[in-house]
Amino acid sequence: MSGSWPERIKDRLGERGLALAILAGLLVLGVVPLVALPAARCHVFGDGCTAKLQPPKPADPVAAHGSKALTPAEAATHGSYVALGDSYSAGVGANLSPADLNPLNRCHRSGKAYYYDVAKAFKFGKGTSFWACSGATTGNLENGQSGEPSQIGRVDQNTSLVTLSIGGNDVGFARVLANCVIKLPWSNKCEGQGGEIADRMAKLRQSLPDVLQKINERAPAARVIVLGYPRGFSEASGSNGDNLSVHDQQWLNGRARDLNELIRQVASEADRRIAATEGQGSVEFIDAYSAFAGHEVGSPVPYINGLSVDLGALKSEARSFHPTDAGYQALAKLFIDQVNKGPGRQLNQFR
Repeated sequence: MSGSWPERIKDRLGERGLALAILAGLLVLGVVPLVALPAARCHVFGDGCTAKLQPPKPADPVAAHGSKALTPAEAATHGSYVALGDSYSAGVGANLSPADLNPLNRCHRSGKAYYYDVAKAFKFGKGTSFWACSGATTGNLENGQSGEPSQIGRVDQNTSLVTLSIGGNDVGFARVLANCVIKLPWSNKCEGQGGEIADRMAKLRQSLPDVLQKINERAPAARVIVLGYPRGFSEASGSNGDNLSVHDQQWLNGRARDLNELIRQVASEADRRIAATEGQGSVEFIDAYSAFAGHEVGSPVPYINGLSVDLGALKSEARSFHPTDAGYQALAKLFIDQVNKGPGRQLNQFR
């Protein structure tokens, strides 16, 4: 008899018989797993073809852990709270107590910083600590400053909440403000800084993601809440004084908006990475741009200081363009609300 063996089987059993014989052989050899049988039955027997195979349903994270998901506030408070950041976190600009004036307080931490209101608003299972430092950049968060070690080194596996503000010193906002104030009225020394700011913003776009990643690596279950910066001037009318025209003030507000958008984007990207890997922590951004609306520089009840000059040293004081006591209280409320609200997605923490 001529022809190959498959052709001879096909002649005797037909095309469907040939497919059935091949399938049987593959099953014996273990090449085709049993889970493939429904699709094979459809092809061989013409049976079950109308019903599409459904993909498995995603597992319920709560059912998988056999426990209850923590609320956002529970996730933030079961461990320790660590406050990091720059002068806006240290409390520069608020009224100083005798303890704040201690020469050993080289980071200029204030007893009126938002940290204290946040620490009082919740019961943290493993305590709280305050390490923000005036003048801090992203590099200082990693390497330390003013004789103090790395701020990032203050967080660990027990940390459940980190708050911080960072970025303003990286883009040189103190210098930018000084150049806007100390200028001839007809010069463009203020707005002419745009190119330098753009360059420094580009560097911050590279350094800030690294900072947030290192915090997450050291404290993988922590909710990291990053504060944006409030605008200093009214968008409706501006204010008089400080040698800043309304146009200068609007321009400065715009640069604060740009900085906030950069920080928001980086925080959002960091949080998406954590969520994609089903990590326990989060990175969250607080938009504080309009937090002082109606209470800007020059308003009847300002939440931010205007220019203060040390006439003896002929230089501006550190409190210039930093929040007042009321301003820090307003920022604290934003943090407290965010702790309760959460990141807007499921946190992978259970009990």
